[in-house]
Amino acid sequence: MRSIRTRIAVWYALSATVTLAILFAAGYVLLENYIDHDLDLLNRVEFEQIRARLGRDYHALTPDIIDRRIRETTNYASVLFYININIPGHGMLFYSSNLAGRPIPDIPRKHIYNASVPGIGGLRVAEFIAPPFDITVGTPTRQMHQVLRAYVEVSLALLAAMLLISAGLGFGLGDVVLRPVRLIGQTASRIRSDNLDARIPVAGVDNELSDLAKLLNQMFDRIEGAFKQMRVFTAEVSHELKTPLSLVRLHAEKLLTDGNLQGRSEEAVLVQLEELGRVSRMIDELLFISRAEAHALSLRLLPRNPHEFLRSIEGDLRALCCHRGIRLDIAYAGAGSVAIDEQRLRQVLFNLVNNALDASPPRGGVRLCSSVEQTRWCCRVEDDGPGLEDDQYEKAFDRFVRFGRAPTDTGSGLGLAICRSIIELHGGVIRAMPRPDGRGACFCFELPLADAAMGAGVAPAVTALAH
Repeated sequence: MRSIRTRIAVWYALSATVTLAILFAAGYVLLENYIDHDLDLLNRVEFEQIRARLGRDYHALTPDIIDRRIRETTNYASVLFYININIPGHGMLFYSSNLAGRPIPDIPRKHIYNASVPGIGGLRVAEFIAPPFDITVGTPTRQMHQVLRAYVEVSLALLAAMLLISAGLGFGLGDVVLRPVRLIGQTASRIRSDNLDARIPVAGVDNELSDLAKLLNQMFDRIEGAFKQMRVFTAEVSHELKTPLSLVRLHAEKLLTDGNLQGRSEEAVLVQLEELGRVSRMIDELLFISRAEAHALSLRLLPRNPHEFLRSIEGDLRALCCHRGIRLDIAYAGAGSVAIDEQRLRQVLFNLVNNALDASPPRGGVRLCSSVEQTRWCCRVEDDGPGLEDDQYEKAFDRFVRFGRAPTDTGSGLGLAICRSIIELHGGVIRAMPRPDGRGACFCFELPLADAAMGAGVAPAVTALAH
């Protein structure tokens, strides 16, 4: 039971049912004692009638007179009472006719007890002393047991109904209790690096959940501040590094153009220029990601048929794959219009195809599948490589992540992070997953169609990209 709502329902149902079961058990004991008490009173009333019937001179009466005096009384009550009269040490003096000569069992040192007579069943017995006689009166307990059995049956039916009703009420109660928690979870799930200003609404009632919401909001404030500082730091450092790198590059190029370098010195300067170019590209990429996450960039979004856009760059993609000796297969499906920035989306596609080429074996294949559905355009790039581990697909778009690359690879590990930033600026999503046949990896992005984007408030912007 991982669901807290289910746990609340189960515990509520069990606690309510167990409480009711305890009350029913206590009621059973009280009812049994109450019936026993009433039967004892009936036995005493019958004894008083017998004693009155015997009269005050019962000490001098013969057994025949005693039998005659009380026989009529016991015959009238034979349905309800069983009676023995005996004289200790002299044997049984009288049996009620319904006993048919069978004595009521006697339990030493007990005057009120339960007994069983063969052929009759259970009796509630009371023994009374009227010297020199012991008068034993028994009342059948069959009706009492029937009442108690009916009580148990009704109690079990009510317990089953209570379990079902309390389970339903528990689910409803769990839904009400956990509604603030779900609201907290929904708000927290919307808070990302590009949406750190969202906060959990705090109820006017001061309780534990409102305190939790306040603590989470304070934590989000601190996280937002840390992210802003990191973005500002990244942007400022990237900007400040560009000037000294440009100066170093100019001096290195001047050394080459002067022609005063010999052999190894010239080769070392060329390596420096290559590394300076790599560092400069990395700084530009970091600066782009930082500005994209801070929403400091705008795209030139124009409605375009996605298949026409892909066909416009298909030649370049095929030339890139042909140069690497890899086959490129492209498939189109559906029709529609998507608001895109062609330059940036071209950057995304070339980045994804380049990654697929790096992962695919020689003479392998790369597949680009484009499909326009009811509300979105889905584009997938699949390779024939070894694929990734399950946990690596979630980390593929993090910064500086590089899986299975050769040590000589000059990539920065920022390409997929840039792809994610561009796709998210388009109002879409991008993800990595294994291919359905398990042979390689698949990188897929989805963008809303132009009509859906307008409905969601993502209007095409004719704004130049900020640099």
